[in-house]
Amino acid sequence: MLAQRTSLFGSSGTAAARAAAKAAADAGKEIIDLTAGEIWSDLAPTIRRGAIDAIDNGINRYTDTIGMIELRQTLACKISLDTGQVWKADEVAITSGAKQALFNAAMVLLNPGDEVIIPAPYWTTFPAQVLLAGATPVFVDTRNNGYVPHIEDIKRAINDRTRAIVVNTPNNPTGIVYDLQTLAAIAELAIHRNLWIVFDECYGDFVHGHHTHHPIVSIAPEARTRTLIINAFSKSLALTGWRIGYLAGPKEVIHAVRALQSHTTSNANVIAQHAVLAHLRQTDGSYESRLRSQIASARQIGLNVLSLLTRIPVPKAQGGFYFYLDLSAFLRPSERSARAATADDIVNTLLCEAGVGTVSGTAFGDPAGLRLSYGIAPEKLEAGLIQLVETLNAWE
Repeated sequence: MLAQRTSLFGSSGTAAARAAAKAAADAGKEIIDLTAGEIWSDLAPTIRRGAIDAIDNGINRYTDTIGMIELRQTLACKISLDTGQVWKADEVAITSGAKQALFNAAMVLLNPGDEVIIPAPYWTTFPAQVLLAGATPVFVDTRNNGYVPHIEDIKRAINDRTRAIVVNTPNNPTGIVYDLQTLAAIAELAIHRNLWIVFDECYGDFVHGHHTHHPIVSIAPEARTRTLIINAFSKSLALTGWRIGYLAGPKEVIHAVRALQSHTTSNANVIAQHAVLAHLRQTDGSYESRLRSQIASARQIGLNVLSLLTRIPVPKAQGGFYFYLDLSAFLRPSERSARAATADDIVNTLLCEAGVGTVSGTAFGDPAGLRLSYGIAPEKLEAGLIQLVETLNAWE
């Protein structure tokens, strides 16, 4: 018999979508995969050299449980520049990707019976990890407010059991960037109601147009003592498979994280740590600039194609590298069809008929959504979106 906690969650919806696209490709069907939350790119030369140098120098032993002191010091300097506040190494923990940073946060902050506010649509891992900690996710619907949480809706969701609020900007899956006023209001509310803020900024390097990413502690410095910053190099350096991320927060939280991580994974991969440290020390910013330019170009290609959709609004795609489509027009009978589709129906049709892998909004708590990644090669992106538009425009 399995443990009862396994009934609280299933496999990641995004992972399931990737698996379905791969299975179709393995079966011989030509598939353009728009499911993955990653950028198709070569390694940064500094990352490559840093990893090779570490291997050549025989680096193969444990580091400190929460990462090399040199890397934590360097990251503390980076976070200080990003937020306009002074951070120290003992306020930073290196983790095996952002997922472990989030898991650590859930396990050291939450007690059974606590509640955590999560704006919806949400990244599928947020509620799963709250449940693993024995707490309860409480969702605040943002769909009627352009996918930005309304502060009054958050207030109504708070009660005596509320322990934390998750803030994810730029947002996965919607691509929305939270504005300054919203972040300031959330910070003020968290202070007033004594809540933790779990601030996931993994897509912070990718903002588009006139939008700006604002670290919440730079807007509200007084919220720093109750804020955990979650970030990783998976997106900003296209290193999803290397599993290297970090958590920054109050020293007492990092101390608890050290103890927890010592009984789970111990330190993050030592070669990845050395590679990232080499990059942070040597980079001139050109690799990051190239990635941002690549993503900005792909976004424009995608928006040009998606503007041809006849029944679906063109997504805003303010940050990150996802288009998030509102499929509401397909969820009710139309003049052409008495049948109401579901997001899952549309995902299956796109995979089987258009040869395009996408992620249903049901994975994100939104039965009317569809997520498309534009981190892939531009020629494949354009071809895939053209097939998607033709299929959706012809939907009966």
